[in-house]
Parts: sequence; C-alpha cells; structure tokens
Amino acid sequence: MEGRRAVASASVRCPACGNVDDKVVDSRQSDDGGSIRRRRQCLECGRRFTTFERLEELPLVVMKRSGDRMPFDRHKVVAGVMAAAKARPVTDEAVEALTTQVEDRLRLLGTEVSTEQIGLTVLELLRELDQVAYLRFASVYKGFDDPADFEREAAGLTKDTAPKKH
Repeated sequence: MEGRRAVASASVRCPACGNVDDKVVDSRQSDDGGSIRRRRQCLECGRRFTTFERLEELPLVVMKRSGDRMPFDRHKVVAGVMAAAKARPVTDEAVEALTTQVEDRLRLLGTEVSTEQIGLTVLELLRELDQVAYLRFASVYKGFDDPADFEREAAGLTKDTAPKKH
C-alpha cells in the first residue's frame, strides 16, 4: 500500500545471549490486527522470546498553496472540524473517526497531498456527519463573502439530500 511500508521480519538479537540466529516457532496476528506476533527461539541458547512486526507509516507531506511543504498535522483537522461542529450534536469520537478517515483517504493519494485535497476530503466527510457543521466549515474553507454564498451552498445540500422530516 502506498504511504506505508512493511517492516521486514528478520532475525533479532536474543535478549538472553545476544545471538542473532533464531527461528520463528509461531506467528499470528495480534488482537487489533495491526501487527503480527512472532514467537522465536534462539538457535544458540534455546530461549524463546516474542517479537512484533507492524506497518510503519511514511510521513504525509502537505503542499501549501505557497509551495511550501510541511508535515501533515491531524490536530489541525481536528481543530477545524471541532470549530465547525461547536454546539452541534457531534461527539469527540465522531470528530476523531472523521479525522482518521480523512488521513486514510489522503494516504491513498500518496505521500504528498495539497491543502485543497485535505479541505475537500474534510467537506465530503463532514457533509455526511452534520450539515450545519459542513456549512460552517465550507464558509471558512471556501471564503464565503456574503449570504448568497451560504444560500448557494445550502441549495447544493438540499438538492443532494432528502427533505428533513418534521
């Protein structure tokens, strides 16, 4: 998968004698499925020990409009969504899940993404989560200048969604 690389399984130094020759006697996924647990046996002293193999995330780089590059900061996404969802029935867990979805979708695009790709991904997911928060975020992201901008965006929301039940 692009944006991630596997940490290769290799012999590991025995914690008892320091020897690097070992054999894997058992492998299985860990509880969360995010890593592989391996039981190893040192070929020198016979001691058994456990190692874990996991994916290592490659850093996600954001290309700013100015041309500057900086590391992706998920806290900025959380802060923006929290501000848009202030006083709305949106839980911290929902914001955290949305942010994780944003980061996962961005990683599918590669290791370098634009601020525009980030904003559009947040808008897409926020639209599904809370439409008022979506409008608030859109007003800042798209730089609304007057009430007509809100009207256009709200009209786009109502076209694509079923009428709200009373």
